[in-house]
Amino acid sequence: MAHTRNNAPVAGLLLAAGGGRRLGGRPKALLTHRGRPLVEHAVGVLRAGGVERVHVVLGAQADDVRERASLPGCVLVDNPDWADGMGSSLRAGLASLVRTDARAVLVCLVDQPGIGPEAVARVLAGYRDGTSLVTATYDGVRGHPTLFGREHWAGITRSATGDRGARAYLKEHADGITPVECGDVAQPYDIDTEADLAHLEP
Repeated sequence: MAHTRNNAPVAGLLLAAGGGRRLGGRPKALLTHRGRPLVEHAVGVLRAGGVERVHVVLGAQADDVRERASLPGCVLVDNPDWADGMGSSLRAGLASLVRTDARAVLVCLVDQPGIGPEAVARVLAGYRDGTSLVTATYDGVRGHPTLFGREHWAGITRSATGDRGARAYLKEHADGITPVECGDVAQPYDIDTEADLAHLEP
């Protein structure tokens, strides 16, 4: 299968820098899900969905994450500005990918364990070339994973600020997006508050 080789055109980007401000300052990457840190689970989802090459953006307690999570084969990217929001992590991740030969990037968030390999595989299948823009949708509402062809990276980098990530860019380029409905195979909830921890499995 072409997607499983390390020179596959689509790389994975996992945004795992969040500090869990509403979770008492526990970094989301180290929350436990199915017996392992959430960041490990998320990398496993990307790989099971067909993305072999994975860059992981770390921020809050990055040293602890490196120590406690097993992330073999991943490129770990430090984002010293993680507290500025998801936009800074997206910029850091794209900067790390510019130096590779990837033609597109598939972006996932560490705090969405309800999104599994099926959704990743569906969005990945929407890749055509460096101009591709593909987003998962849930009952028609855009969410993650999202896939950005390389030709969009510079524009996304310019517009990614605060917690908006690529939202503004996608809004401007809505006509070029291929939506992929994933509501039948995934749930796009975030682990943001203490109540959300109920979604995690031991």
